[in-house]
Parts: sequence; structure tokens; C-alpha cells
Amino acid sequence: METCDGRWEWIVAAILGIVEGLTEYAPVSSTGHMIIVDDLWLKSSELVGSQNAYVFKIVIQLGSILAVALLFKHRLLQLAGFKKQAATQSEGRGLTLGKVAVGLLPAAVLGLLFEDKMESIFHVRTVAFALIAGAFLMIAADFINKRNDKKKQQVDDISYKQALAIGLFQCLALWPGFSRSGSTISGGVMLGLTHRAAANFTFIMAIPIMVGASALSLIKNWDALEISLLPFYATGFISAFLVSLVVVRFFLKLINKIKLVPFALYRIALGLLLLFLFS
Repeated sequence: METCDGRWEWIVAAILGIVEGLTEYAPVSSTGHMIIVDDLWLKSSELVGSQNAYVFKIVIQLGSILAVALLFKHRLLQLAGFKKQAATQSEGRGLTLGKVAVGLLPAAVLGLLFEDKMESIFHVRTVAFALIAGAFLMIAADFINKRNDKKKQQVDDISYKQALAIGLFQCLALWPGFSRSGSTISGGVMLGLTHRAAANFTFIMAIPIMVGASALSLIKNWDALEISLLPFYATGFISAFLVSLVVVRFFLKLINKIKLVPFALYRIALGLLLLFLFS
């Protein structure tokens, strides 16, 4: 294995961090993009070894998580009880820690029970089919939401029942390539939320579940961390963090305007490309 002391290794780290930042929270599957960019092109496992490349992907994911936590810091402080709710969130309304916990429960339980089995079914073809299946779910979500004549709900209108239902949709993301944001945003808009409200709830839920999953993976692979690779990890972490800051802000401004169908069409094209490349 080569040590990470050349410019090319830093470029690889930066590119993969950018890909992570662009795709982790958009409903397009970061897994599918990593297959194309890393497995087909950059091949980080050949530069730093397969286990170090796996740890690197955990590290850059933490960069994306930190960006979202920073963007939602006021809401997170409110949920934790360090900041008072706004007057419009009184009388039982408002997003609460309990609702977030209810939304997290299904995927957390299934993830712990079937984590090893989900990893064993990982294959490019399964990712490609997940991209396409998730795309059709997103198209259906936009269709149902458009036909719903009721006033679309904001994130503070979410009930415990809706939170649980969105959490069940999140379980679909255990299928590699389905996309956590794609499944939960689709579920939210099907249940009558605005696209932005569904995205807000998705990103807030993503913080604890991704921190937990990343922490467990990092602990399991702690022995693989090498001091000589710290610049490689740091470059990817910083680029993922900075790109996520920009992308999530932009996505939240855009999602109510363009909805999910454009992302769905892109997913179908990406899924077909993967099937073609790995057929």
C-alpha cells in the first residue's frame, strides 16, 4: 500500500469528499455515485487499501453530517430544550424530540437486526435496481401530493403518526442505493407535507441515525486508522463539509419549486448506466 504523500491522493480525497457532499442529502443515492466515481475511476482502495478506503468513506460522511447539524443548529437546540419554541409552535404544535425519536425507531431497529444481511446483498446491480425503484416511488409521491387538495403541512404540523409512517419509509433506505432522503421525502409528501417540510424532517432525522451508524462503523474499524493517512482523511472531510453546506442550503430553496420528478428521472438514467456498465 502506498503512503498518502502525493498530490494525487489529496486530489482523490477532495473529489470523493465533493461527491459525498453533492449526493448524501439529495435524493439521488450517494452509493450509486461512489460506485461510478470511486470504484470505476479513482479506485481509492488501490491507493490506501480496502479497509482504509472504507474508513475514509465513514469520515467524509461525518463531514456531511456536521454541515447539516450546523445548518439546523437552532432547530436542534430547540429539540434539546436549550431554546424555546416560537409562539406559533405552542399548544401541542411544533416538532418535538419525541416525534423525531418515533421517526427514527423503525430504521434503527431494522438496521441493528439486519445490518450484516444488508451488507451481504450489496452489489452494483442491486444498487442500480434500488435507484430505479426509488425513482418510481418519488414519481408516485409527486403525483399523490399534487392530487391532494388539502393544505400542505409544514414541519411543525407533523404528528406522531406521520413521524412513524415517515420512519417506515426510511426503512427502504436499508436497500443499498435506495437513498435515505429519497425514501423519507417521498413518504413525507405522500402524507401531505410540503416538499421542503419533508426535506427538513428528513435532514433532522438523518443527523442522529447517521452519527450512530458512522460511530459504530468507525469503532469496528478503528484499528484501520493510520496516522500517515490523516491528511487524506482531513482533505475528504473538509471538502464534504463545505460542499454539503452549499448543497443543502440550495436544495432546501429548490425542492418546493421543482419537486421530486427531475431527481427521479436522473436516478433512472443513473441506474440504467450502472446496469449497462456492469452487465
